[in-house]
Amino acid sequence: MIRTIATAALVLAFGAFALTWLAIQKATHVIAPEIHVAVVAAAFALGGLWCGWWLATRRHGPRFVLNTAAVQSLGLTGQEMRVLTALAAGGANKDIARALGLSPNTVKTHLAHLFAKLEAGTRTEAVGRARDLGLIP
Repeated sequence: MIRTIATAALVLAFGAFALTWLAIQKATHVIAPEIHVAVVAAAFALGGLWCGWWLATRRHGPRFVLNTAAVQSLGLTGQEMRVLTALAAGGANKDIARALGLSPNTVKTHLAHLFAKLEAGTRTEAVGRARDLGLIP
């Protein structure tokens, strides 16, 4: 984390120095205003590309690993796990049923079993407990 902050601080400091130097060069008529604008635009375009690449390739936290011991101890079936994953994605019962090829009543039955096994009263509570147990990312 400190390395990331230090890198960002150095990049920003260098950018501020470069912009100030360019402004001085423009003010003293060493470079033409058109060149000044072109250099600043190119610098911001390259900086934006670099930041986008850097953010897109960063890993955010450890990779999710399913807690199989919790799955077994709760007695969750594969279909219940799929319903739980769809529930965590925010799907309504009809959307979950359509995505998994089930009837809405079957989804309701699976949700009732999930609520009982997770000792949850609401969908939000069930998803929270499942995340705490490492059942879903």
